[in-house]
Amino acid sequence: MDALQRAGNRVRVIGPRHEQTAGYMAMGYAKATGRPGVFSVVPGPGVLNAGAALCTAVAMDAPVLMLTGQMPSSFLGRGRGHLHELPDQMATLNSFIKWAGRAPRAAEAPALIGEAFRRMPGGRPGPVSVEMCWDTMARRTPVEPVEPVPLPAPPEPDPEAVAEAATLIAEARRPMITVDSGAQPASAEVQALAEALGAPVAAFRNGRGVVSADHALGVNMAEAWELWPW
Repeated sequence: MDALQRAGNRVRVIGPRHEQTAGYMAMGYAKATGRPGVFSVVPGPGVLNAGAALCTAVAMDAPVLMLTGQMPSSFLGRGRGHLHELPDQMATLNSFIKWAGRAPRAAEAPALIGEAFRRMPGGRPGPVSVEMCWDTMARRTPVEPVEPVPLPAPPEPDPEAVAEAATLIAEARRPMITVDSGAQPASAEVQALAEALGAPVAAFRNGRGVVSADHALGVNMAEAWELWPW
């Protein structure tokens, strides 16, 4: 928060009234823009309050980064009942989000943040977390800037799978396309395929918006259910 204050107008800070709201706002930003959404909460109960939003971000393939604190490093793993203590906050997060890491020293923070931004969109996009102990936050130390971490290249398509899919589509009498969140980055391609085939496109939950409901081929799941018996 001190750093954000020093940044002035370069970074816009929005303060919600609850950690779950913060998480859902970051997720909404990520889904609406395609760019990572970032939010910050206190450790322990703040992290758990944000858990519902993180679980939804997992289901919706949303690239979200949660920044959080941690109790003083000398209390880690000792079970002393420190304020906001979880038995193992990082392990708890790693059990249901894409990745969670801790910066044990301030000098390691830039590289760790870079790793978080590398993991968020890689493969199946999803939420990640970076934490730092309170006493680590209070220390001053020289920090060297790091080069931006290269994003992983998208996987190459399987030619055999593409050929098999093309054969199935060509032989289909009344093709219908059903999309989910994985098709969000390929909206134009899905629409072009649908128009070439004259195939309706049904959106399952997180696929809404891949093909607009205003398009002649965009149908909802109820309409798709009526069309399916054909």
